[in-house]
Amino acid sequence: MSRLSAIVTTFNEAEQIEETLRRLSFAEEVLVVDSFSTDGTPDIARGCGAKVLQHEYESPAAQKNWAIPQAAHEWVLIVDADEWVTPELAAEIEEAIAEGSAADGYEIRRRNFFLGKEIARSGWQNDWVTRLFRRDRGRYAERRVHEVLEVQGRIARLKGRLLHHSYRSMDDYWRKLRRYAEWNAREARRRGRRAFPAYMIVHAPLRFLKAYLVQGGFLDGAHGLVVSLLTAIYAAAKDVRIWELQQGAAKGRGDEQSGGEDD
Repeated sequence: MSRLSAIVTTFNEAEQIEETLRRLSFAEEVLVVDSFSTDGTPDIARGCGAKVLQHEYESPAAQKNWAIPQAAHEWVLIVDADEWVTPELAAEIEEAIAEGSAADGYEIRRRNFFLGKEIARSGWQNDWVTRLFRRDRGRYAERRVHEVLEVQGRIARLKGRLLHHSYRSMDDYWRKLRRYAEWNAREARRRGRRAFPAYMIVHAPLRFLKAYLVQGGFLDGAHGLVVSLLTAIYAAAKDVRIWELQQGAAKGRGDEQSGGEDD
């Protein structure tokens, strides 16, 4: 019979890790890969019966790729520290990985919560993530943000949902926005993306209108309005950082040219 290893990557998740791990009790192995938390997260995880390994953090994809080979069993379930497996999903996972499964990986749809309220629209309504897979068939693409699990073989979908409590407070949101905007901007520049003033003028307002009107954010009430506004702010922050990076690159080229003439 197939057995399951659940992997959770953590850093200072003491406030929520206990509930996340409690909901993984159906897995034969629960492996917490911690990037040297200072708030007692590893001790809480051990108290919940998880095996704890510590590894220096580089990026979400790199951390998970390091963790996957540490799993003892054929099937692996990746869960973030702010995600909860529902009882319905747990039962479906156990059934899906029963011996003779035709798939090599499974997508799971997330129900997303923001400041305690479920966001059913606002662009968050079709959030499918590949999280359950055969250990030897899956690895994350090497990118710093929005990491994507690539599975060799057939991918199916589960009906059960994963509860995603994405932001505990606005302080939590601002910390993540700065980090993700920086990573996304650098990735975009690496691919040759540029930001121009005319584009920056319209991009953020259009992102707001898309999230709030086209994707139904207004139906999520005040929380939908806030999510739509923050979506626009994130777009603006990323665009400005791309613009800043390209200014630095242009200055660097100018300095190199000047240096050559002086020599």
